[in-house]
Amino acid sequence: MSMTTTHTSPLETLGDIASQLGYSLQDEKLALHLDDQDELKHLRQCFHVPKIKDIPTTDKSLVNEEDDCVYLCGNSLGLLPKTVKPYIDEELDKWAKMGVHGHFTGKRPWALCDECIVDLMATIVGARKEEVALMNGLSVNLHLQMLSFYRPTKERYKILLEAKAFPSDHYAVESQIRLHGLDVGKSMLLLYPRKGEDTLRTEDILSVIEENGDSIAVILFSGVQYYTGQLFDMEKITEAGHKKGCFVGFDLAHAVGNVELHLHDWGVDFACWCSYKYLNSGAGGLAGAFLHKKHSNTIKPTLMGWWGHDFKTRFKMENEMELSPGINGFRISNPPILLVCSLHASLEVFNQTTMKALRKKSILLTGYLEQLIKYYFSKSTEGPQKPYAKILTPSNVKERGCQLSLTFSLPIKAVFEELEKRGVVCDMREPHGLRIAPVPLYNTFHDVYRFIQILGQAIAAVEKRSKHQCQ
Repeated sequence: MSMTTTHTSPLETLGDIASQLGYSLQDEKLALHLDDQDELKHLRQCFHVPKIKDIPTTDKSLVNEEDDCVYLCGNSLGLLPKTVKPYIDEELDKWAKMGVHGHFTGKRPWALCDECIVDLMATIVGARKEEVALMNGLSVNLHLQMLSFYRPTKERYKILLEAKAFPSDHYAVESQIRLHGLDVGKSMLLLYPRKGEDTLRTEDILSVIEENGDSIAVILFSGVQYYTGQLFDMEKITEAGHKKGCFVGFDLAHAVGNVELHLHDWGVDFACWCSYKYLNSGAGGLAGAFLHKKHSNTIKPTLMGWWGHDFKTRFKMENEMELSPGINGFRISNPPILLVCSLHASLEVFNQTTMKALRKKSILLTGYLEQLIKYYFSKSTEGPQKPYAKILTPSNVKERGCQLSLTFSLPIKAVFEELEKRGVVCDMREPHGLRIAPVPLYNTFHDVYRFIQILGQAIAAVEKRSKHQCQ
């Protein structure tokens, strides 16, 4: 049975499949069937999935050590593609055998290695090849771009961002404002959810832009909010910002490789992202940056380096800058080949499918997780209250990627530690969030099923310990 469906709701799709098979939504057989019919199931074989025995937080008395762990942490660090090691070994061998000649030899000549894979990256973010560069880390790229886009005037000097943006974005904005000698409190416009709500409403974002747009120089939002998992409507935010004369940029750390992006068609001015989360390039992997083609001859880098010089004359060493147009002019240093190798390995896996296909699976996979959480761990409306979980992430599939963020009626740290003991790898974020990310590239429906069973065990263990302490 194919997972192809015309339903708009994952619950409807799952219910339809389960009904045809004679299963309940909670039946393990449904998870196994969905995995059997998954057209992308072969991609899991492209990654190393850690064994439970190798996870340092595991309590070996509670698990089968030879099982794969339940890895639901791709929103923090993606799994290792199996071709990373041979690709790195290939470049190390080249270095050993030919030394400096490796700069212009092989399938990844070191002087051009970033450009060898930029087309694969551009496809994932919905951009033209000349609009994307692979360079630096995310925060460095954000600073470089903000230096060019944030040029405050007496009338237009504010930067709009969500109140709980990732700290690196918040600090970057603060420092950019101070760099211009402005008051952070007056120049940083923070957007909070409505009282009693966890996420921002699109209409509230657009309303703030409409009301304050004449004083806003730059709108900087995340594509997917790291804590709540909310997917922002980047197209509408960009359109609204442009109508008020603002530049609009996005930090795509939690969106790239997770949701469909169309940066060029949306007219986004600039964007940057890391590559070690959903793009699986390894901790501290090579980051990416986007500059829309419409700015290629008007927006220039404030800080320049040798690698921004046009390649045709770069090695003449004449110290007269011939700046590469667009985002390529923002490059400062030569690319790190070993980081390029790991990113190349992952992008080739993405190239075996499409973001549309991944997103289709992701909607169903996360929808399955959502339905099981609600079935087993919803807050009771009748009878004695049992421990429960609350989902912070919007239920509307258009407003989320693969991540669901949970809070619990029990102490979050205790639940997290019990999950870790049982071979679950996920992510706890202060003050009280547990982030669960079933990644369509390598996670399965049975991973989700196992997580739910283990979560029940973890909650029971915390509750039992709590009752014992109260006696």
